[in-house]
Amino acid sequence: MKKPTLKAPRLKAPDLSSVAGGSRTGQSLLAGVAVLGLVFGIAELRAPATSAATGGKRTTAQVERAALVCPPPMQGVTGSTTLTLFSPEGGTGSTGTGLLADATADNVLAAQNPAQPAPSAPAAPSDAASAAAPGGQPSGSPAAAVDARVSLAKPGLPATGPAANGDTAPGSFAIATGNLAPGFTATQLTSSEQGGSGLSGADCLPSGTSFWFSGASTTGNRVDYVTLVNADSVTAVVDLRMYGDKGPIDNELAANISVPPGKTETMSLASLTKGPVDNLALHVVTRSGRIAAGVHAIDTGKGSDWLEPSADPAASVVIPGIPDDVTTAHLVIATDSADDADLKVQLSGKNGWFTPAGNETVHVKAGMTAALDFQFTEQTREGASAVRLTPTSDSHPTPVVAGLRVDRENKGRTEAAWLAGGNPVGARASVADNRAGQTKLFLTATDGDAKVRVTSSAGASGGTPVSKDVDVPAGTTVGVDGIDPAGANGPYALTLQTLGGGPVLAARQITVPAKDVPAFTTQQFRDDHATVQVPQVAADPGVVLGR
Repeated sequence: MKKPTLKAPRLKAPDLSSVAGGSRTGQSLLAGVAVLGLVFGIAELRAPATSAATGGKRTTAQVERAALVCPPPMQGVTGSTTLTLFSPEGGTGSTGTGLLADATADNVLAAQNPAQPAPSAPAAPSDAASAAAPGGQPSGSPAAAVDARVSLAKPGLPATGPAANGDTAPGSFAIATGNLAPGFTATQLTSSEQGGSGLSGADCLPSGTSFWFSGASTTGNRVDYVTLVNADSVTAVVDLRMYGDKGPIDNELAANISVPPGKTETMSLASLTKGPVDNLALHVVTRSGRIAAGVHAIDTGKGSDWLEPSADPAASVVIPGIPDDVTTAHLVIATDSADDADLKVQLSGKNGWFTPAGNETVHVKAGMTAALDFQFTEQTREGASAVRLTPTSDSHPTPVVAGLRVDRENKGRTEAAWLAGGNPVGARASVADNRAGQTKLFLTATDGDAKVRVTSSAGASGGTPVSKDVDVPAGTTVGVDGIDPAGANGPYALTLQTLGGGPVLAARQITVPAKDVPAFTTQQFRDDHATVQVPQVAADPGVVLGR
């Protein structure tokens, strides 16, 4: 919204020649004070109309610029990666620009110099699309000099394209402005033969200063990598803090890692843990600057995927997205607190939360990790599910993070995906890349009954959007099928809106048929923070005149 312009009237300096004893300097000072008094008197009398209407309360403003970062594809020599952008309909304001480009030094530098400045909004929280440019620059359209791989034309219709070829492809970044910024999302999907036939998926996230991952490993056939992508204009300095079942793992090679602008760093976790470590948790934290972090796992012959980043440490954790045909699951919980954590373990079932036999509670020692294993059979499985961890005593809440590996098995072959503790969908959330006939949605209502609207966009190359409302009883996980758009051609986007009740956590699963066991990957829905709260500002002459 264009800000009103206040025009100050022409002010005539008062005639002070008749003031007794008034020196030339004194008269000038008195004249200046009089003029300032007139100016600030007008400022206070003409306070913004919105302040009067809202009583000085905060108002809601639409995000006008969004910036996301995608990890490097980790696709090997023969793999392929698709990158998909989407912004839901409903954004207002000027016609925006959306693009995705390789995170190279030239592209990052070009993105810091918007060609056409636009009004900016305050930045959204760190787990949502940032309203600032990658380097904290003012809001505006991406510079024409950015070499875009994918361009987004309009809200409501996804755009898709391939990542760079080869096993050294860099990470990428995506920017949207104007009416494309609210709810802007990007998804990366990789098909690769590394470690066996597998599917790896990742949501592209804003740059940040802290990322948690739980469930990494450097034992057996596991080959895990941490990736750091700097899409900002300043060098980031990063520490990798690792925790195992015996406590923190110190290694000077994991500290003070410099990541220059437009660079992607990929490091083997095995080179940092000083020997095999299972049930590993990783906290990526910056000393300066911002990065996007990821952890990619390959369990040779048993599957590969990205570990989802966990929600920030909290006393209670919910992990959504357990498939209805899972055979085993491996839960890894970590705390960097000075206190131990005692947690109650529950699964969502057909009639609400229940306690699994043999896994009723778990104890996590301070600064360490702990693990639980679940076995699922046709007799014990209650369909799609979620895990909930809560303190056994309300008087002793200890913040934890958690990750869950889930495995499908058939004829001795397995395929794995890694889930993580999440946050509620909130008002709205989207995932950009879904495939007709291969997509399933999981909705979990944690505390109360909920109603969720599920909207499927047209495909990137055609189709008709569809929408349906879904009821989710408290403590249950509902698997939603039949959500493909009519005549879908190409990847389509899924958008969720919480209509009432909840809160609700959600994940979508893509399954690709393969011999013996299907390849699959699961990504969570995250509140898109399409709007932000803007404080009302009142004129205050004291800022200039002092107290």
